[in-house]
Amino acid sequence: MASRSVYFENAAGRVWEEPLNYLRLDYYAAPREEVAFRALLTHVLQAMVRRGWGKMLIDQRKMVPYSDAERAWLVDEWLPRAIREGGYRYGAVVLAESPFARVSMTRLALASRELGNTYKTFDNEDDAAAWLTQAVLAR
Repeated sequence: MASRSVYFENAAGRVWEEPLNYLRLDYYAAPREEVAFRALLTHVLQAMVRRGWGKMLIDQRKMVPYSDAERAWLVDEWLPRAIREGGYRYGAVVLAESPFARVSMTRLALASRELGNTYKTFDNEDDAAAWLTQAVLAR
């Protein structure tokens, strides 16, 4: 079996290409600079387009909560582009250890509900990966 490879990394996190045809986004524990956050997600979108993969495992275990500006940018700009240009359909979220970050993700999922992608949350990585590899892409 092929091994995963790092696609992009900066101070906000790391993007992996997984051998089972999905992306993995690991958020780092440190507070994020907005420029680094946007760069990280821009590279996620580029990888989706390049690979044609519309599935992503998002590991938020160490993540600090999204700021209001980050959440607004994700919902208003990044998610619509990721869905339209990258075919983003399925996000398996390994929930943050911080209750504040969990609430932040819930608010993001509610705000993005009408955009057409599906988020499912998990307490562990194995369950998230299993669900994601079984999710059938609509395109």
